[in-house]
Amino acid sequence: MSEPLFRLEGLCFAFEAGRPVLNGVDFTLTEGERVALCGGNGAGKTTLLHLMVGLLVPSGGRIVAFGRERRREADFREVRAQAGLLFQDSDDQLFCPTVGEDVAFGPLNLGHGRTEARRLAAEALAQVGLGGFENRITHKLSGGQKRLVALASVLAMRPRVLLLDEPTNALDRDARARLLAVLAGLPQAMVIIAHDEEALAALARRRVTLEEGRLLG
Repeated sequence: MSEPLFRLEGLCFAFEAGRPVLNGVDFTLTEGERVALCGGNGAGKTTLLHLMVGLLVPSGGRIVAFGRERRREADFREVRAQAGLLFQDSDDQLFCPTVGEDVAFGPLNLGHGRTEARRLAAEALAQVGLGGFENRITHKLSGGQKRLVALASVLAMRPRVLLLDEPTNALDRDARARLLAVLAGLPQAMVIIAHDEEALAALARRRVTLEEGRLLG
């Protein structure tokens, strides 16, 4: 049996002392698996995704990702190259003047040269149905287009895992259908946070629920 992509053991986290958000979370994600991460508002779902890629530091427990325990920032730089986080708000993810610059940023940050980064960006944009958008002004795009560009910026780094935080949030019907069609056709393992039950039914094959700091299911 192959090594899990992620293995969380007894993970704990609190923003304030004495008020734990996560209190002993165990979780495993395997190659190609698609998991719905459910729970009420404030249950700690986004916090868990941020811990998985090192944007937050746990107060206890272990994070094993891609075969190695991860503790320091240098460890998580490697994780973020293989696990792409799609933020709930695309404006938190897109900050360059043009679409091409936004999508090429990740590959450049990974050390690719400009020619290769542009090639990877073009491939990722074509993958989400936005081929030829490289010179478009990012802030002038529709909400649905921004979400697809944000997804392309993650895919351009060729990740093995996608961590999706409310991917269909605030999208109209057509944009939502377009995004779900793209996601359904991708090969990566996924952890999906969504209150959109239709989206979860279309994408996820397993469901876990955060409740009172523990992961059930």
